[in-house]
Amino acid sequence: MTNEEFMHKAIELAKKGLGFTNPNPLVGAVIVKNGKIIAEGYHKKIGSLHAEREAFKNAKENNVDVKGATLFVTLEPCCHTGRQPPCTQAIIEEGIKEVFIGSRDPNPLVNGKGIKILQDAGIKVTLDFLKEECDSINPVFFHYIKTKMPYVIVKYAITADGQTATYKGNSNWITGTQARENVHKTRSNVMAIMTGIETVKKDNPLLTVRLDDKNEYKQPTRIILDSCLKIPLQSQLVQTAKQVPLIIFCDKNKVDAQILAKKDELEKLGAKIIQVENPTKEKHLPIKKILSAIAELGIDSILVESGGTLNASLFFDKRNLVQEVHIYIAPKIFGNDGKTIFSPVKNKGIEFPDECINLGKPEVSFFEDDILLKYTLKDCGDE
Repeated sequence: MTNEEFMHKAIELAKKGLGFTNPNPLVGAVIVKNGKIIAEGYHKKIGSLHAEREAFKNAKENNVDVKGATLFVTLEPCCHTGRQPPCTQAIIEEGIKEVFIGSRDPNPLVNGKGIKILQDAGIKVTLDFLKEECDSINPVFFHYIKTKMPYVIVKYAITADGQTATYKGNSNWITGTQARENVHKTRSNVMAIMTGIETVKKDNPLLTVRLDDKNEYKQPTRIILDSCLKIPLQSQLVQTAKQVPLIIFCDKNKVDAQILAKKDELEKLGAKIIQVENPTKEKHLPIKKILSAIAELGIDSILVESGGTLNASLFFDKRNLVQEVHIYIAPKIFGNDGKTIFSPVKNKGIEFPDECINLGKPEVSFFEDDILLKYTLKDCGDE
């Protein structure tokens, strides 16, 4: 095997932690001696051994001597004590002679320090090895660390004529079973799902991961934007709040005695209520302030499954709040009565074409007859 193949193996190992390591990064590691992989590991879940220490554990379990071996790791080894001790210490103590590193860690606690510690210990370090491929597995981690904001994915489904529902407001189901299953897989890879109160009142969603493939999945936190706490106590979200976390953001300016009483009831049922100052006194809550509050809770990624009003605030209230857009297109025509228009992004729109949110070139996937267009957004300029 070549050095490139060793790193590709580490990348594939890293991906096995998808959905479980947040807000930590995905990391894979392989240990090579005499041209062969003698041990391997990956970061399995938050709080567990890091990839390098998992690989060393794997070597010990198989009575393999790693002294003088080469380590391939997808991300710069950590050099500080968090939930786990520093991996640089383990690399030095185990007698590794050379380390190939894919991505550099932007975390200020690491950010070049891990590399320097290894080099100072006399270990040969090769940097930026297959960097682009290694970087590609951690967009969420890099965004969260650099911006202190969650990575936001906006997802919606439309018909071939651009409708999100029939003129009567019915939307179950626009896409087929395979497309809906893929949405659940996306849910399993993020830390939270967010929607607005109107969607809750209309659809009474559960917003959980429900897949029948017998794999283990971590349930995301459900986040609801509900200015006046109109969420029904009998809704599926509230009734399952003690099993799956539920956070409800409300408008602090609108809290009166009646809403306070509702807040107490919701909290008894397991929901967490966060009151937000709304200085603009707009109908909807200040979206950037909410995203900042979500990030402070340690939530690094959000899948938004909502109506056009919340989607529009994410795109247009402040630029650069959305990192990906997933658009499912079903081969169906709903038509419209010309009065009731169900759009996935509802606001007054733009005046000139150059003011648009430019999505660029999509990644295209097919699920039976449905199409998924997956866009990764670039910076759209200043707010």
